[in-house]
Amino acid sequence: MNKLKIYIKSILIPVVVGGIVGIIISRFIDYQDLIKPFLAPPAITFPIVWTILYILMGVSYAILKVNGLADENVNLIYYLQLGINALWSIFFFAFKWRLFSFFWILLLILCVIAMIMRFECRNKVAGLLQIPYLLWLIFAGYLNLAIYILN
Repeated sequence: MNKLKIYIKSILIPVVVGGIVGIIISRFIDYQDLIKPFLAPPAITFPIVWTILYILMGVSYAILKVNGLADENVNLIYYLQLGINALWSIFFFAFKWRLFSFFWILLLILCVIAMIMRFECRNKVAGLLQIPYLLWLIFAGYLNLAIYILN
């Protein structure tokens, strides 16, 4: 597969997964009705930020893929965190499991830290491209816990 196809596929996978989850949970999203904590962004922020993060996620993975640096361990942590990420939205919005979702996002943060470390030891740029994702997840964890407490 040529490099361009690898980049396109690598970007499309997380974007499509995120889009499918967005469609699944769209009728359950109650963000506007929740009591939100200090620093809670407007609802429009989330699809914009997540699209950017999914693109960065795909580019980062593609860097490893095109350079022959994506082995079983890289693939496992990458797809594991993507699955955990997708399930968080379902737990939080569809099932309304707010406290469970907080612990789930902590699991996701740990997976992303492991992913960053694994990516970074193979390619520094691939690892660094995941830092915004980690920072956003930490912020999302704060929002998740605060929403649980306030509601």
